[in-house]
Amino acid sequence: MDGVRAVLLAGGEGRRMGPLGRGRLKPLVPFGGTSRLIDFSIANVHRSGLRDVLLLSQYEERRLMDDLHLVWNGRHRGFRIDFGPYDAVYRRSPGKLPEQLPERIWPLERGTADALLTKAEYVFRQGDAEASEILVLHADHVYRFDYGDMIREHRASKAALTVSYQRIERRYVHLFGMVEFDGDGLLTAFEEKPDDPTSDLVFAAFCLFDAATLRRYLEQLRGTDWQHDISRDVIPAMLAGGELIRGYEVKSYWEDIGTVDRYHRAHRGLLRADPTLALSDMPLTVAPEVPRHLVPGGPGRRASVVAADVANEGEIVSSVVYPGARIGVDAHVVDCVVLPGARVPDGTHLASAIVLEDGSVQQCEAEREEVAL
Repeated sequence: MDGVRAVLLAGGEGRRMGPLGRGRLKPLVPFGGTSRLIDFSIANVHRSGLRDVLLLSQYEERRLMDDLHLVWNGRHRGFRIDFGPYDAVYRRSPGKLPEQLPERIWPLERGTADALLTKAEYVFRQGDAEASEILVLHADHVYRFDYGDMIREHRASKAALTVSYQRIERRYVHLFGMVEFDGDGLLTAFEEKPDDPTSDLVFAAFCLFDAATLRRYLEQLRGTDWQHDISRDVIPAMLAGGELIRGYEVKSYWEDIGTVDRYHRAHRGLLRADPTLALSDMPLTVAPEVPRHLVPGGPGRRASVVAADVANEGEIVSSVVYPGARIGVDAHVVDCVVLPGARVPDGTHLASAIVLEDGSVQQCEAEREEVAL
């Protein structure tokens, strides 16, 4: 896949996640008992045979880069996370953290398109050559995917842009970017979070641009009255400009973890008889030395994902329990996510909740029909 530059947008603060997002970066929110949200897109890039992915971050970027450097760089031969203007100092610190980073001299970004502009010298290069395509990814999407077929179709069609899309229930379309295509698979409409959806197709938020075309539109939009956003500005401008934009349907599981209730519901999907993602399909980056098991039934646990080192003296039902957690004597945990190292006190009864690392509890929306009581 020479010429493809993968860029990962990871600037979110996680304000809509409530207590789950407090004190942590949204990309590093744990997911699935195995990993963090950002690890899914990174693993997909690695799976697709690309040799690196450029991180575009802003909020507490040192903290995020340090984490990803230790977790990913040096662990997979021939693959690494590129930190753009900071990358040289991280390269000089294999397996450890640099003492000091270069001073930030570029302006703060106001949106996803700004991130591409301010770091253009890193975005539009692949190694020592100019990139031919830019693969834009996000840090809060949960899915397992190989981008290879999408890249091949994009190149064969000579499209200016290929957008991923998925079919969902129309009542949920207003939460996403809505897309429509003609009989030839060409994009005819793109509207971010429409009030009155006319399609059941939504933008799955990863896309592949022709690099030269993307750069041209970014430069045209710079300095105008725009929202500095890829979905609200760049893609509509390309559509209005008559560019060839094709769609690529995502038929496998894909989830945008935008709120704490979506986060909780996504964990429920892992526990279904036909799970949305198998344990083996998820990156293993949180305490990778500890085995996890999907336990259909047994003493003290039923229909749950439980790490092997969990100390359980209670009852775990339809829940995901991370490594290092402890469930107290006669405690009952039903339809819950118990984060790494969390403690559930003796005699506690919890349902439809997230137990944070400090033991505090964040209640979620209950959907009793999905819970195996």
